[in-house]
Amino acid sequence: QVADVLYAAHTRPASFPRHRREVQVMRDRRVVFTDTDNVSLEEFDFDPDGLAPDQCAIESLYSIVSAGTELASLTGLEARQYPVYPGYGGCGRVTAVGDAVRGIVPGDTVVSYTPHASRVLSGTLVAKVPTGLDPQLAPAARMAAVGMTALRISNGEPGDRVAVIGLGLVGNLCAQIFTLAGCEVIGIDLSARRTTLAKKCGVRHVIHASGVDVRETIADITGGNMCEVVVEAIGSPAATEQAAGLAGKAGEVILLGSPRAAHHADITPLLRSIHMWGDGCITFKGAHEWRYPTRHNPSGHVKHSIERNVEILLRWMADGRLQTRDLVTHIVRPDECATAYAGLRDHKDDYLGVVFDWRSAGSWADDSRAQHSG
Repeated sequence: QVADVLYAAHTRPASFPRHRREVQVMRDRRVVFTDTDNVSLEEFDFDPDGLAPDQCAIESLYSIVSAGTELASLTGLEARQYPVYPGYGGCGRVTAVGDAVRGIVPGDTVVSYTPHASRVLSGTLVAKVPTGLDPQLAPAARMAAVGMTALRISNGEPGDRVAVIGLGLVGNLCAQIFTLAGCEVIGIDLSARRTTLAKKCGVRHVIHASGVDVRETIADITGGNMCEVVVEAIGSPAATEQAAGLAGKAGEVILLGSPRAAHHADITPLLRSIHMWGDGCITFKGAHEWRYPTRHNPSGHVKHSIERNVEILLRWMADGRLQTRDLVTHIVRPDECATAYAGLRDHKDDYLGVVFDWRSAGSWADDSRAQHSG
Protein backbone atom coordinates (compact mmCIF):
# COMPACT_ATOMS: atom_id res chain seq x y z
CA GLN A 1 0.00 0.00 0.00
CA VAL A 2 2.84 2.38 0.85
CA ALA A 3 4.41 1.55 -2.50
CA ASP A 4 1.13 2.32 -4.28
CA VAL A 5 0.88 5.74 -2.58
CA LEU A 6 4.48 6.59 -3.45
CA TYR A 7 3.92 5.49 -7.05
CA ALA A 8 0.80 7.64 -7.37
CA ALA A 9 2.56 10.65 -5.85
CA HIS A 10 5.47 10.20 -8.23
CA THR A 11 3.38 9.87 -11.38
CA ARG A 12 0.70 12.51 -10.70
CA PRO A 13 2.79 15.62 -11.60
CA ALA A 14 3.63 14.16 -15.00
CA SER A 15 -0.07 14.27 -15.92
CA PHE A 16 -0.46 17.99 -15.09
CA PRO A 17 1.38 19.47 -18.11
CA ARG A 18 -0.66 17.29 -20.46
CA HIS A 19 -3.86 18.56 -18.83
CA ARG A 20 -2.67 22.16 -19.15
CA ARG A 21 -2.01 21.73 -22.87
CA GLU A 22 -5.57 20.48 -23.34
CA VAL A 23 -6.93 23.59 -21.55
CA GLN A 24 -4.81 25.84 -23.79
CA VAL A 25 -6.35 24.22 -26.85
CA MET A 26 -9.69 25.83 -25.95
CA ARG A 27 -8.34 29.37 -25.65
CA ASP A 28 -8.74 31.41 -28.82
CA ARG A 29 -7.62 34.93 -29.64
CA ARG A 30 -9.19 37.94 -31.30
CA VAL A 31 -8.40 41.58 -32.00
CA VAL A 32 -10.35 44.07 -29.90
CA PHE A 33 -10.69 47.86 -29.80
CA THR A 34 -11.23 48.56 -26.10
CA ASP A 35 -11.41 52.34 -26.52
CA THR A 36 -10.42 55.12 -28.89
CA ASP A 37 -6.91 54.40 -30.26
CA ASN A 38 -6.61 51.36 -27.99
CA VAL A 39 -6.18 47.99 -29.71
CA SER A 40 -5.04 44.68 -28.29
CA LEU A 41 -5.27 40.91 -28.66
CA GLU A 42 -7.47 39.14 -26.14
CA GLU A 43 -8.26 35.54 -25.33
CA PHE A 44 -11.82 34.27 -25.56
CA ASP A 45 -13.70 31.00 -25.33
CA PHE A 46 -14.85 29.86 -28.74
CA ASP A 47 -18.20 28.06 -28.55
CA PRO A 48 -18.55 25.53 -31.40
CA ASP A 49 -21.98 24.59 -30.07
CA GLY A 50 -23.22 28.01 -31.18
CA LEU A 51 -23.12 26.90 -34.83
CA ALA A 52 -26.34 27.98 -36.58
CA PRO A 53 -27.88 25.92 -39.42
CA ASP A 54 -26.55 28.33 -42.08
CA GLN A 55 -23.08 28.78 -40.57
CA CYS A 56 -19.63 27.25 -40.93
CA ALA A 57 -17.08 26.88 -38.14
CA ILE A 58 -13.73 28.03 -39.47
CA GLU A 59 -10.15 27.87 -38.19
CA SER A 60 -8.59 31.10 -39.43
CA LEU A 61 -5.44 31.14 -41.51
CA TYR A 62 -5.35 34.82 -42.49
CA SER A 63 -7.55 37.90 -42.16
CA ILE A 64 -7.28 41.26 -43.93
CA VAL A 65 -7.67 44.75 -42.48
CA SER A 66 -10.00 47.29 -44.08
CA ALA A 67 -8.06 50.45 -43.27
CA GLY A 68 -10.92 52.90 -43.84
CA THR A 69 -13.67 51.11 -41.94
CA GLU A 70 -11.55 49.76 -39.11
CA LEU A 71 -9.55 52.93 -38.49
CA ALA A 72 -12.80 54.91 -38.41
CA SER A 73 -13.90 52.69 -35.51
CA LEU A 74 -10.52 52.74 -33.79
CA THR A 75 -9.94 56.49 -33.97
CA GLY A 76 -13.50 57.49 -33.10
CA LEU A 77 -14.20 59.03 -36.51
CA GLU A 78 -17.34 56.91 -36.47
CA ALA A 79 -19.17 56.68 -33.15
CA ARG A 80 -18.91 53.22 -31.65
CA GLN A 81 -19.73 51.62 -28.34
CA TYR A 82 -16.61 49.84 -27.16
CA PRO A 83 -15.44 47.14 -27.10
CA VAL A 84 -15.44 46.69 -30.87
CA TYR A 85 -14.32 43.44 -32.48
CA PRO A 86 -13.08 44.53 -35.90
CA GLY A 87 -12.64 42.53 -39.04
CA TYR A 88 -13.63 42.49 -42.67
CA GLY A 89 -12.78 39.12 -44.11
CA GLY A 90 -10.50 36.16 -43.81
CA CYS A 91 -9.40 32.81 -45.15
CA GLY A 92 -9.51 29.59 -43.18
CA ARG A 93 -10.30 25.88 -43.04
CA VAL A 94 -13.81 24.68 -42.37
CA THR A 95 -14.14 22.39 -39.35
CA ALA A 96 -17.93 22.00 -39.20
CA VAL A 97 -21.00 23.07 -41.15
CA GLY A 98 -24.61 23.69 -40.17
CA ASP A 99 -27.43 21.52 -41.46
CA ALA A 100 -28.55 24.10 -44.02
CA VAL A 101 -25.09 24.67 -45.58
CA ARG A 102 -24.68 23.33 -49.12
CA GLY A 103 -21.55 23.04 -51.24
CA ILE A 104 -19.12 23.50 -48.33
CA VAL A 105 -17.75 20.58 -46.31
CA PRO A 106 -15.25 20.26 -43.44
CA GLY A 107 -11.71 20.52 -44.77
CA ASP A 108 -12.52 23.12 -47.43
CA THR A 109 -10.42 26.28 -47.54
CA VAL A 110 -12.74 29.26 -47.78
CA VAL A 111 -12.96 33.04 -47.81
CA SER A 112 -15.50 34.42 -45.37
CA TYR A 113 -16.77 37.72 -44.01
CA THR A 114 -15.46 37.42 -40.46
CA PRO A 115 -13.77 39.34 -37.62
CA HIS A 116 -10.07 39.05 -36.77
CA ALA A 117 -10.08 35.90 -34.64
CA SER A 118 -8.36 32.53 -34.54
CA ARG A 119 -11.69 30.69 -34.88
CA VAL A 120 -14.99 32.04 -36.15
CA LEU A 121 -18.55 31.13 -36.99
CA SER A 122 -19.58 32.59 -40.34
CA GLY A 123 -22.84 32.54 -42.23
CA THR A 124 -22.83 35.91 -43.98
CA LEU A 125 -20.75 34.71 -46.91
CA VAL A 126 -18.49 31.68 -47.34
CA ALA A 127 -16.82 30.92 -50.69
CA LYS A 128 -14.35 28.19 -51.62
CA VAL A 129 -10.80 29.23 -52.45
CA PRO A 130 -9.88 27.92 -55.93
CA THR A 131 -7.04 25.46 -56.33
CA GLY A 132 -3.77 27.27 -56.90
CA LEU A 133 -4.64 30.50 -55.09
CA ASP A 134 -2.36 31.27 -52.15
CA PRO A 135 -4.55 31.38 -49.00
CA GLN A 136 -2.42 34.30 -47.83
CA LEU A 137 -3.76 36.38 -50.72
CA ALA A 138 -7.32 35.04 -50.76
CA PRO A 139 -8.71 37.54 -48.19
CA ALA A 140 -7.97 40.34 -50.68
CA ALA A 141 -11.06 39.12 -52.55
CA ARG A 142 -13.05 40.72 -49.74
CA MET A 143 -11.58 44.14 -50.56
CA ALA A 144 -11.85 43.56 -54.31
CA ALA A 145 -15.57 42.88 -53.88
CA VAL A 146 -15.93 46.40 -52.52
CA GLY A 147 -14.19 47.77 -55.60
CA MET A 148 -16.27 45.63 -57.95
CA THR A 149 -19.43 47.35 -56.73
CA ALA A 150 -18.33 50.47 -58.60
CA LEU A 151 -18.23 48.54 -61.88
CA ARG A 152 -21.58 46.89 -61.22
CA ILE A 153 -23.40 50.14 -60.46
CA SER A 154 -21.83 52.21 -63.23
CA ASN A 155 -22.70 52.41 -66.92
CA GLY A 156 -19.04 51.95 -67.81
CA GLU A 157 -18.48 49.94 -71.00
CA PRO A 158 -15.41 48.70 -72.91
CA GLY A 159 -13.55 51.69 -74.31
CA ASP A 160 -14.89 54.17 -71.76
CA ARG A 161 -12.44 56.40 -69.91
CA VAL A 162 -12.62 55.78 -66.16
CA ALA A 163 -10.80 57.87 -63.56
CA VAL A 164 -10.25 56.32 -60.13
CA ILE A 165 -9.41 58.84 -57.40
CA GLY A 166 -7.42 57.18 -54.64
CA LEU A 167 -5.19 54.14 -55.20
CA GLY A 168 -5.26 52.55 -51.80
CA LEU A 169 -6.11 48.87 -51.55
CA VAL A 170 -9.74 49.24 -52.69
CA GLY A 171 -8.94 51.93 -55.27
CA ASN A 172 -6.13 49.89 -56.86
CA LEU A 173 -8.34 46.80 -57.08
CA CYS A 174 -11.19 48.87 -58.48
CA ALA A 175 -8.90 50.32 -61.16
CA GLN A 176 -7.75 46.81 -62.09
CA ILE A 177 -11.34 45.57 -62.31
CA PHE A 178 -12.39 48.38 -64.68
CA THR A 179 -9.27 47.61 -66.74
CA LEU A 180 -10.26 43.94 -66.95
CA ALA A 181 -13.72 45.08 -68.11
CA GLY A 182 -12.14 46.80 -71.11
CA CYS A 183 -12.13 50.38 -69.88
CA GLU A 184 -9.27 52.83 -70.29
CA VAL A 185 -8.44 53.61 -66.68
CA ILE A 186 -6.69 56.64 -65.21
CA GLY A 187 -5.52 56.14 -61.62
CA ILE A 188 -4.98 59.24 -59.47
CA ASP A 189 -3.20 59.52 -56.12
CA LEU A 190 -0.97 61.92 -54.18
CA SER A 191 1.42 59.06 -53.44
CA ALA A 192 4.07 58.30 -56.06
CA ARG A 193 4.49 54.85 -54.57
CA ARG A 194 0.83 54.03 -55.06
CA THR A 195 0.69 55.31 -58.63
CA THR A 196 3.80 53.28 -59.45
CA LEU A 197 2.18 50.19 -57.94
CA ALA A 198 -1.02 50.76 -59.91
CA LYS A 199 1.01 50.97 -63.12
CA LYS A 200 2.71 47.69 -62.19
CA CYS A 201 -0.74 46.12 -61.69
CA GLY A 202 -1.77 46.99 -65.24
CA VAL A 203 -3.48 50.39 -64.89
CA ARG A 204 -2.65 52.11 -68.19
CA HIS A 205 -2.55 55.76 -67.08
CA VAL A 206 -1.58 57.07 -63.65
CA ILE A 207 -1.39 60.63 -62.36
CA HIS A 208 0.77 61.56 -59.40
CA ALA A 209 -1.50 64.40 -58.28
CA SER A 210 1.07 66.29 -56.23
CA GLY A 211 2.02 69.47 -58.08
CA VAL A 212 0.03 68.88 -61.27
CA ASP A 213 -3.34 70.04 -62.56
CA VAL A 214 -5.27 66.78 -62.59
CA ARG A 215 -8.09 68.12 -64.77
CA GLU A 216 -5.69 69.40 -67.41
CA THR A 217 -3.78 66.13 -67.38
CA ILE A 218 -6.98 64.12 -67.89
CA ALA A 219 -8.03 66.51 -70.66
CA ASP A 220 -4.70 65.77 -72.39
CA ILE A 221 -5.18 62.01 -72.02
CA THR A 222 -8.79 62.06 -73.25
CA GLY A 223 -8.43 64.63 -76.01
CA GLY A 224 -10.54 67.07 -74.02
CA ASN A 225 -13.52 64.73 -73.67
CA MET A 226 -12.84 63.90 -70.01
CA CYS A 227 -14.18 60.67 -68.45
CA GLU A 228 -17.40 58.75 -68.85
CA VAL A 229 -16.98 57.44 -65.31
CA VAL A 230 -15.19 58.90 -62.27
CA VAL A 231 -14.82 56.75 -59.14
CA GLU A 232 -14.12 58.44 -55.81
CA ALA A 233 -12.41 55.66 -53.83
CA ILE A 234 -11.25 57.60 -50.77
CA GLY A 235 -14.39 58.73 -49.01
CA SER A 236 -13.31 62.36 -49.16
CA PRO A 237 -16.09 64.95 -49.59
CA ALA A 238 -13.56 67.39 -51.06
CA ALA A 239 -12.45 64.83 -53.64
CA THR A 240 -16.10 64.14 -54.45
CA GLU A 241 -16.62 67.81 -55.29
CA GLN A 242 -13.59 67.73 -57.59
CA ALA A 243 -14.70 64.48 -59.22
CA ALA A 244 -17.54 66.18 -61.10
CA GLY A 245 -14.98 68.33 -62.92
CA LEU A 246 -13.25 65.23 -64.27
CA ALA A 247 -16.39 63.77 -65.82
CA GLY A 248 -17.43 64.42 -69.40
CA LYS A 249 -20.84 65.57 -70.54
CA ALA A 250 -23.56 63.34 -69.02
CA GLY A 251 -20.89 61.35 -67.26
CA GLU A 252 -21.21 59.76 -63.86
CA VAL A 253 -19.45 59.94 -60.51
CA ILE A 254 -19.42 56.75 -58.44
CA LEU A 255 -19.06 57.19 -54.68
CA LEU A 256 -17.11 54.08 -53.66
CA GLY A 257 -15.41 55.40 -50.53
CA SER A 258 -17.56 56.01 -47.45
CA PRO A 259 -17.53 59.72 -46.45
CA ARG A 260 -17.06 60.26 -42.72
CA ALA A 261 -15.35 63.58 -41.94
CA ALA A 262 -17.22 66.88 -41.80
CA HIS A 263 -16.89 69.12 -44.86
CA HIS A 264 -18.09 72.70 -45.25
CA ALA A 265 -18.55 74.11 -48.73
CA ASP A 266 -20.86 75.97 -51.08
CA ILE A 267 -22.58 73.06 -52.82
CA THR A 268 -24.32 75.16 -55.47
CA PRO A 269 -21.61 74.50 -58.13
CA LEU A 270 -21.89 70.76 -57.40
CA LEU A 271 -25.67 70.85 -57.69
CA ARG A 272 -25.43 72.76 -60.96
CA SER A 273 -23.06 70.12 -62.35
CA ILE A 274 -25.73 67.53 -61.58
CA HIS A 275 -28.76 69.49 -62.77
CA MET A 276 -27.64 71.77 -65.62
CA TRP A 277 -26.86 70.43 -69.08
CA GLY A 278 -24.43 73.25 -69.69
CA ASP A 279 -22.55 72.38 -66.48
CA GLY A 280 -22.28 68.68 -67.27
CA CYS A 281 -25.53 67.03 -66.20
CA ILE A 282 -23.46 64.57 -64.16
CA THR A 283 -25.10 61.61 -62.42
CA PHE A 284 -23.93 60.67 -58.92
CA LYS A 285 -24.31 57.09 -57.71
CA GLY A 286 -23.58 55.42 -54.40
CA ALA A 287 -21.66 52.16 -54.61
CA HIS A 288 -21.94 50.76 -51.10
CA GLU A 289 -21.31 47.03 -51.35
CA TRP A 290 -24.40 46.07 -49.35
CA ARG A 291 -26.81 47.47 -51.93
CA TYR A 292 -26.64 44.03 -53.54
CA PRO A 293 -27.99 40.81 -51.99
CA THR A 294 -25.39 38.82 -50.12
CA ARG A 295 -26.06 35.44 -51.65
CA HIS A 296 -26.62 34.30 -55.20
CA ASN A 297 -30.26 33.88 -56.22
CA PRO A 298 -30.52 30.62 -58.22
CA SER A 299 -33.91 31.69 -59.62
CA GLY A 300 -32.13 34.17 -61.87
CA HIS A 301 -34.34 37.08 -60.90
CA VAL A 302 -31.31 38.92 -59.49
CA LYS A 303 -28.12 38.64 -61.50
CA HIS A 304 -25.59 40.26 -59.19
CA SER A 305 -24.79 39.37 -55.60
CA ILE A 306 -21.83 39.79 -53.28
CA GLU A 307 -21.35 36.02 -53.35
CA ARG A 308 -21.17 35.96 -57.16
CA ASN A 309 -18.75 38.89 -57.17
CA VAL A 310 -16.45 37.16 -54.69
CA GLU A 311 -16.47 33.89 -56.63
CA ILE A 312 -15.59 35.72 -59.86
CA LEU A 313 -12.82 37.67 -58.17
CA LEU A 314 -11.32 34.55 -56.60
CA ARG A 315 -11.14 32.98 -60.07
CA TRP A 316 -9.48 36.10 -61.48
CA MET A 317 -6.97 36.04 -58.64
CA ALA A 318 -6.26 32.33 -59.11
CA ASP A 319 -5.53 32.67 -62.83
CA GLY A 320 -3.44 35.82 -62.37
CA ARG A 321 -5.73 38.35 -64.02
CA LEU A 322 -6.29 40.30 -60.79
CA GLN A 323 -2.97 41.24 -59.18
CA THR A 324 -2.87 41.14 -55.37
CA ARG A 325 0.54 39.92 -54.25
CA ASP A 326 2.21 43.34 -54.37
CA LEU A 327 -0.78 44.89 -52.61
CA VAL A 328 -0.27 42.86 -49.44
CA THR A 329 2.56 44.90 -47.97
CA HIS A 330 2.54 43.53 -44.40
CA ILE A 331 1.84 40.05 -43.03
CA VAL A 332 1.92 40.29 -39.25
CA ARG A 333 1.26 38.19 -36.19
CA PRO A 334 -2.01 39.02 -34.40
CA ASP A 335 -0.07 40.13 -31.31
CA GLU A 336 1.43 42.88 -33.51
CA CYS A 337 -2.02 44.37 -34.13
CA ALA A 338 -1.30 47.67 -32.36
CA THR A 339 1.75 48.26 -34.56
CA ALA A 340 -0.20 47.32 -37.67
CA TYR A 341 -3.04 49.77 -37.05
CA ALA A 342 -0.57 52.52 -36.12
CA GLY A 343 1.19 51.93 -39.44
CA LEU A 344 -2.06 52.12 -41.39
CA ARG A 345 -2.93 55.36 -39.60
CA ASP A 346 0.44 57.11 -39.61
CA HIS A 347 2.40 55.61 -42.52
CA LYS A 348 -0.10 55.25 -45.33
CA ASP A 349 2.60 55.21 -47.99
CA ASP A 350 4.21 52.10 -46.50
CA TYR A 351 1.13 50.25 -45.23
CA LEU A 352 -1.29 49.36 -47.99
CA GLY A 353 -2.57 45.83 -47.39
CA VAL A 354 -2.21 44.35 -43.89
CA VAL A 355 -2.93 40.68 -43.26
CA PHE A 356 -2.94 38.93 -39.89
CA ASP A 357 -1.35 35.47 -39.88
CA TRP A 358 -3.45 33.35 -37.50
CA ARG A 359 -1.37 30.21 -37.96
CA SER A 360 0.73 31.33 -34.98
CA ALA A 361 -2.27 32.04 -32.74
CA GLY A 362 -5.39 30.37 -31.43
CA SER A 363 -6.52 26.95 -30.40
CA TRP A 364 -5.67 24.95 -33.50
CA ALA A 365 -2.06 26.23 -33.46
CA ASP A 366 -1.80 25.31 -29.76
CA ASP A 367 -3.24 21.90 -30.60
CA SER A 368 -0.60 21.37 -33.26
CA ARG A 369 2.19 22.33 -30.84
CA ALA A 370 0.73 20.01 -28.20
CA GLN A 371 0.73 17.11 -30.65
CA HIS A 372 4.42 17.67 -31.37
CA SER A 373 5.50 18.23 -27.76
CA GLY A 374 5.24 14.62 -26.66
